[in-house]
Amino acid sequence: MTWLASIVPSFLRTGARARAGQPDTEQRVAAADAEVWMVFGMRVLLSVSALLTLYIGPGGVTLSGSWTWLVFAAYVLHSLTLLVIAGYRAGFSHGPLVYWVDIGWYGLIVWASGGTASPFFSFFFFAILAASFRHGFDAGAKLTLGSVGVVALSVLAAQGLASLHILLLRATFVLALGYMVAFWGGLAVDQRRRLALLRDVSRLSNPRFGVQHTLDSLMEKILRFYGGDTCVLLMQDSHERWTMNTAHHPKSGRAIGRSRPDADDVAPLLQLGDGAILYLAPPRHFNLFVLGTATALRQGIGKRDWHRADPDACGHVADLLDAEGFVSASLPLRKGSGRIFVTGARLRRSDAGFLRHIVQQAFPVIETIDLLDRLASEAAFRERQTIARDLHDSTIQPYIGLRHAVAAIRNQAGDGSPVAPELDRLMDMCSGVIGDMRDFAQRFRSGRQEEPELLIALRRQLHQVESFYGVDVMLEMHADSMVNDRMAAEVFQIVTEGINNICKHTRARTAGVVVEEEGGMLAIDIFNPATVPGQAPLPFVPRSIAERVQGLGGKLEVEADGRQTLLRIRIPN
Repeated sequence: MTWLASIVPSFLRTGARARAGQPDTEQRVAAADAEVWMVFGMRVLLSVSALLTLYIGPGGVTLSGSWTWLVFAAYVLHSLTLLVIAGYRAGFSHGPLVYWVDIGWYGLIVWASGGTASPFFSFFFFAILAASFRHGFDAGAKLTLGSVGVVALSVLAAQGLASLHILLLRATFVLALGYMVAFWGGLAVDQRRRLALLRDVSRLSNPRFGVQHTLDSLMEKILRFYGGDTCVLLMQDSHERWTMNTAHHPKSGRAIGRSRPDADDVAPLLQLGDGAILYLAPPRHFNLFVLGTATALRQGIGKRDWHRADPDACGHVADLLDAEGFVSASLPLRKGSGRIFVTGARLRRSDAGFLRHIVQQAFPVIETIDLLDRLASEAAFRERQTIARDLHDSTIQPYIGLRHAVAAIRNQAGDGSPVAPELDRLMDMCSGVIGDMRDFAQRFRSGRQEEPELLIALRRQLHQVESFYGVDVMLEMHADSMVNDRMAAEVFQIVTEGINNICKHTRARTAGVVVEEEGGMLAIDIFNPATVPGQAPLPFVPRSIAERVQGLGGKLEVEADGRQTLLRIRIPN
């Protein structure tokens, strides 16, 4: 691309240079833009070379008329227009439609340059090659069939049936070579997608989100990769209890379902044995007549060969999953067992084998996350017990001694003393405080709280902010189920830093914090009224909060106008 960049005008490359040094997402967009530049640049090169061919060697090209020059010049203009659009519009998409337009132009060029005598038949392979290596086998195969049809129409329009034998040769050559290009291009696209999925699976989600979030993320990625209808994950824990998670296609709009079935309920789904399974129901003609037989194949653990599986057992599983076909693999769990199913109608043998590779890559990581989660929970439980004992020894015992001292003074004063009622009231207060503290210590030791610990910690922190800075902070929290222990620590730090920024850098006397669930994401809004009403502050981004949110895989937006300043934080669940 260096040579192409050197001949492209600099004003078209400004957008590409401006995108350099951006975050990962924008870098991926920049890489896609570089591919657009390459393809569109080659299109311009082909169109210019075709026009130069007419100019340099007109004797070697059969011209249908003087208007042939207009066809070639119009294609050059079309190619340059696409290149200019790609330069000005970041993320310009060159979908299959662009290549269908290309083969239309090539058909017009072949027709205008003599039909079978045209030297421009090879141009069709540019569109087939670019579509195949960009969009996969299906797009390349469709474009190959379309190219064969366009070739036939252009030759028949130019020469009729006079050169039918040469037309058959040209069409066969385009079909054979185009199919090979589409096949190899599809393999390259599949390999890129598989490597990208394995890379995502190897690092999965941040462990602070917990095991369940990691499992949900894995199922969604697998379902998106295969384009299937549902993904069902069966897992047995160390206590031999079964858990079933079901993820649906994003278009269905259904959330991930979780249930705890009995062993008898999941037994039919576990009769497939170990290894990978592919099952496809027998094809139907117009959804009425069954044609052929079902496909049921098995690949054992540590083996590469495929063998026939029991079609009746696989068909029964397909009926339970309400699917025409599925791929399945057993889970490599150190403790317990499990199986994953992906349902769909267009699944292949390679899909089942790759699903086995995915679970072999992902579930050792998930088990490690689960182990770390349990270790952290056990450490926190032991820490709570230690704190509870310290609380009893250092705080409750002095109150008990104080109550005993007050009781002794009360006995010495007698019933007729004027301070007896006050001493009785003081004894009742001591008894109440001791009871409350004992109850709190018991709840703290067992880890049970009537309210989430994050909400208690935030209230305590915001109360200190009001005492120290005189800023009244409104707090609303409606996402208790989405915040585990490690996520709570991150949310606490984000909210604390946001409120501290308001106290230090503004003169606002009020502020607000809202923590809630929004579309499956954890939404945190921190806002305060404008310091000078009607005047928007200078643009800014709180660096520490932005880095923390980015580490969680979330997104931070700052909305500041003349009314208020709002930090919109969205963290994936």
